[in-house]
Amino acid sequence: MSTASPPSRPHAPTFGGRLAARAAWSVARLASATIQWHLEDPTGLIQPQSSRPVIFAVWHNRQLLAPELYRHILGDPSQGRRRLASVASASRDGAIAARVLELLGAVAVRGSSSRRGAQALVEMVALARRGYDLAVTPDGPRGPRYEVKPGVIALAQHTGVPILPISYHLTRRLQLRSWDGFLIPLPFGRCHIRVGPVMQIPPDLDEAERNRLALELQTNLRALTTD
Repeated sequence: MSTASPPSRPHAPTFGGRLAARAAWSVARLASATIQWHLEDPTGLIQPQSSRPVIFAVWHNRQLLAPELYRHILGDPSQGRRRLASVASASRDGAIAARVLELLGAVAVRGSSSRRGAQALVEMVALARRGYDLAVTPDGPRGPRYEVKPGVIALAQHTGVPILPISYHLTRRLQLRSWDGFLIPLPFGRCHIRVGPVMQIPPDLDEAERNRLALELQTNLRALTTD
């Protein structure tokens, strides 16, 4: 009789990875302290006093500043009423991203569509039931850039938590020559945050419906995004 194998362990950050995470955290905190923030939220769901969790869908190239954006609008996720959990891939690069999330006060859940995906889904569902806001990068971890994969739709199915597409435009930034065009915020700029229409996902969907809703989310997110 065969037994299911345990989920593989995600890569832990190396010493160099920890240094890189600390540097990224420092950049995010410095930029955040000097940025002028402007929020455009027609949904009214981004409120510190609200206890209703949401799934924030943010493009992969905007993930560095996303926890600071959350902190600025809703308070420190490690101390406030609202708390944040985010997915980081199980790879070595994901170990750096996970460490940055932890430094910024968020809970990092390790996994992606290619590795530990089922385990990450279980962990995210459990955190949603405890009232955590969730954050995902629906075009990560390998792209293509600005193409939504259906995993975020499955997460919303299992949690019953609505998806809130969110993007932002930085007036001062560096853009790397990576597959996603990763954005590094520079100090003393402006960050214009735009929130798209809420997507409440029904629990019973077939594959075709998941793909259709992923395409709808992709359309909404692209409409919010100016590079």
